[in-house]
Amino acid sequence: MECTQSQHWMHAWLDGELDPPGALQLESHLAGCAACRAALAQLTELRGAVAQQATRHTAPPQLRLRLKAALQQEQEKELAMELERTQTPRQRKEPSSPRRASIFPRWPWAWINLGAAAVSTAAFAVTLALYLAQPSPVDQLDQELVASHFRSLMPDHLTDVASTDQHTVKPWFAGKLDFAPPVTDLAPQGYALIGGRLDYIGQRPVAALAYRHRKHLLNLYVWPTATAHASAQQASARQGYQLLRWSQGGMQYAAISDMAGPDLAQFAQLFNAAVTPAR
Repeated sequence: MECTQSQHWMHAWLDGELDPPGALQLESHLAGCAACRAALAQLTELRGAVAQQATRHTAPPQLRLRLKAALQQEQEKELAMELERTQTPRQRKEPSSPRRASIFPRWPWAWINLGAAAVSTAAFAVTLALYLAQPSPVDQLDQELVASHFRSLMPDHLTDVASTDQHTVKPWFAGKLDFAPPVTDLAPQGYALIGGRLDYIGQRPVAALAYRHRKHLLNLYVWPTATAHASAQQASARQGYQLLRWSQGGMQYAAISDMAGPDLAQFAQLFNAAVTPAR
């Protein structure tokens, strides 16, 4: 795949509209092309900025009523034309009954043209609203997690402090964050700690812990939550990555990796079991 084609496919890939073979081909190209990875990161950040800052316009009630009336007139016109096409020649010569005339009035062409114009305006307004529609908070968080995880896969972006020792990684965050993230090494269970780094998710600094499971890299993002109540794990998939979010002990967690969903769930279970007694 050439870079031109890769960058052309990025939009469909970010929207989840690229078929599996095409997504696999694009991801393979991105893994070996730093320029395209940088272009994807810029595109992701641009999409996020547009979603947060774009202005949405709501149609006034009067316009809604006019569009609804125009659509109803258009439907009546289409129904009348369909009935006329299904009539026999004899029925076409017979005068319309008063009842039928009241149901299907003969609208002047000026009104019909106005209705068609109104329908076209409505279609444009709907298209524009869909284009500018902001994603839900969950979708926006997922987009930020995918973008951050993808940036971490670039050379020298995975860790700010590279160490398998949790007693080295945890103190490194002191003074850099307004909270102390829990850190644990799960190498005996197959999830080895690689290190940590600072990141920015959900408009705040967060701790990012990097783990390795076989040939898969895993990022665990940690930041404080407003409630101390634990929340159930919420799993999702986006752009070929598995995501898992949960909260526990006043902390919000978000794990992302290309490993299988059950392996990611097992990591979350092991991590929770390891850090809970320390609190």
